[in-house]
Formats: sequence, structure tokens, C-alpha cells
Amino acid sequence: MARIKLAYLGGGSSRAAGTMASLLWHGAEFAGSEIVLIDLDPDHLEIVRSITERMIKAQGLDLTVTATTDRRAGLTDVDAVLSSFRPGGFGARALDERIPIKHGIIGQETQGPGGFFMSLRSVNVLKGVVEDLNEVAPNAKIFNYTNPVNIVSQAVTQYSDVPIVSMCEGPIVFPPVVIKAAGLDPERAEVTMAGVNHNCWSTEALYDGKDIMPLLEKAWEERKDQLDPNSRRALQLAVTMGSIPSDYFNYYYFREELLREQQGAAKTRSEIIMDSVPGYWDHYREQSTADTPELDPKRSRGGIHELELAIDVMSAHYNDTGARLPVNLPNAGGALAGFDESTVVEVWCTVDKNGFHIEPQKELPHSVLGITQQLAEFQILAAKTGWAGTRKDGIQALLANPLVNNLKVAEELYDEMAAAHAAYLPERLLP
Repeated sequence: MARIKLAYLGGGSSRAAGTMASLLWHGAEFAGSEIVLIDLDPDHLEIVRSITERMIKAQGLDLTVTATTDRRAGLTDVDAVLSSFRPGGFGARALDERIPIKHGIIGQETQGPGGFFMSLRSVNVLKGVVEDLNEVAPNAKIFNYTNPVNIVSQAVTQYSDVPIVSMCEGPIVFPPVVIKAAGLDPERAEVTMAGVNHNCWSTEALYDGKDIMPLLEKAWEERKDQLDPNSRRALQLAVTMGSIPSDYFNYYYFREELLREQQGAAKTRSEIIMDSVPGYWDHYREQSTADTPELDPKRSRGGIHELELAIDVMSAHYNDTGARLPVNLPNAGGALAGFDESTVVEVWCTVDKNGFHIEPQKELPHSVLGITQQLAEFQILAAKTGWAGTRKDGIQALLANPLVNNLKVAEELYDEMAAAHAAYLPERLLP
């Protein structure tokens, strides 16, 4: 079994307890390993450390856990870095969601202007992490869950030599939304998706071994007036485009409808989550003193199996299993047609000790290729801005995003959001 030293950036986050429960679920696969929790919040960090240590003891696992607020010290001599943090917390996310709405543009965590400014904050931190790793753990790999994962990976791979792969459950969880909307059984379907993170489409979709599209078209005609709004959008978009979409394409193809919903809502998604966060920590504090901690999925942020895909990828790599998993990484050899080799794409891979091997890819349909390429170009421009860019680069990036198509609005949005996030941005990006 793999014996590694793993640093967890974001080890004091509201998702960290569930992530540790998930890692310990696979604990035997990492026997003898050391986990270092790293976070800026010492109180939350200690709660997660205590829960983890007590779960390790209760489960009889051969693992050790420590915690530190000193990032460089925590990264020293690590083999792997699990990255999942949110610079500025939910308060910053609320600004990402709220400010664009004022300008008549959808506000969202990973899409449009909100996703762009989250990427600037995330890349600013990861740039420092890369510098630390080069000095104290030059052989380490980053397994990234910090959003937007595609832009973060694009920046680190394009501007550094530190290996990074990013994960997201999207290619696994998006198809069932459409399949269930059609009244079909997801267990009987085989769907392969590709594209860029949060913006992927199916390149092959089979049901009992046959093309699923005729079944989706029939279901649309029979069920379209019976579906809830999200299911209706998903099924309609799949049938119209001839490809099963990521849920996030609703923001582009149902833009005005979703913008009106956001404008009429009393709270943004982040503001709703913030109401629940104190309750999560009350639960974690309770469990941090229990002999046998038991996390309640209803009282834990994201449940009790957080970041499990990242853990699966790490286990496949360090234990040389050859598992087939979806990963975000550069488009080596132009495996996904229509995208440069340096562009980070989301594709299914075989993962073993030698790395991450992209399986042969079918092309995206022409009906969906254009918007996916545009989002990939936005990703590249956003990565450039976050790593070494200026306000001008940021304006270019915003204008490349399909949600922003007006120069005056882009300039006003950039300046207002950069000022709001000034504490988490380098001076070169400030207005």
C-alpha cells in the first residue's frame, strides 16, 4: 500500500472533516502515511485534527495526523498536496455572486465574472504554494480541488514545473440529471464526457449499449410539461444540442431566465450556505471530543465523503491500480480534437504509477464545440491574468467569457470586484 506524506491545504475548512472521513474510509490504501493539515484558522484546524486523530484510533488505522498554520513547514518533504481552499471564504463568494447581478450579469461561483475573480484569488495563493514546493518539496504533486479547478490547473501547468492534476465529479454526476429527467435508469447508461471543467459534454452516450439520443427525444416530447425547471432545462438542452451537457451550461443557454431568478432571490447561494456554517462547526466541535466520532451527513458540509474522487486518483496513482477516472490535465498529444495541447481539458484517464493517461477521445459535436472552445480560451486568459497579468489582461479575459459581452460593463465589473477583493489580490491587479 502507498506510504506517503500528504499535505491538505484547506485542512480547517468546513469540508475538511468530511474529507478526512473519506480519506480514512480508504485508510488501508495509505497505510503508514502521514497527513499534515494546513490552514489559516488555528481553532478550526485543531477541531479537524482532533476528529481525524480520534477516527484513526477508533478505526485502528496506521496513519498519523498533524496540523499547522505554517504553510511552508507543513509542505516540507511532502509527496502530495491535496488543495481545497477558498481565499476569502464564503464572504468572498457572496461578493462574486452579488456584484455581477448589479451589472445585469449572472453571479456564480465558477462561471463568468464570479468564477474569474475566484480564480484570481486562488491562483495568487497557489503561486506561493508552487514557490514553497520548489524549495521544500521539489518532487511533490498537487491534487487540486480548489476552484475554478480548470483555471488553477491551467495557471500552474502553464507557468510552473510543479505537476498538478485537478478533479471534479462533474463527468460522473451530470449525466444522471438528464437520464433521470427522461425517466430512464442511470445504471443502464454509459456516458463519456469531455471538455473543460464544469463545461463538458457527452461525446458518447449509450443506453443498454445503444445510442441514447432517440430515447431522450421521445422522453422530451412525452415529459416536458411534467418536469421541474432544472430537469426540464437539462433534457431540453441535451435533445437540442444532441449531447448531454454539464449543468453549468444552463447559465449560458438559459441566461435571461436564470438571471431573473437571481435578481428576484432574497439571498445568493453563498449567503444561504453561510446561514448553515455555524451549525456545521457546532457538530464538528461535538465530535472532536468523542471517543468514536461519527459525522452526521445532514450536519456536515458536503456530507461525509468529500473529495473522494481526489482520494481515488491519489490511490490509483500511488498504488498503481490503473483505475479509469475523470481528470483535468493538459491535452497531451491533442487527444481531444479542437483544443491546443497546452490547454487543460477534462477527460477520462487511466491512472497508474506512471501518471495520467488520456484515453482515446471522440470529438465534441460541432453543435457544442464553439462555446466549449470559447470557454477554454477564457480559461487561458484568466490563468495568464492570475499568474502575472494586469487589469488590461483581466478585461480581455472577462470579454472572452460568454456571459460578458460589453466592454463598458467589463471595465466597471472588473474595477468594482477587484476593489472588493483587494485584500486577496496582488497590487498589479488592482484598479
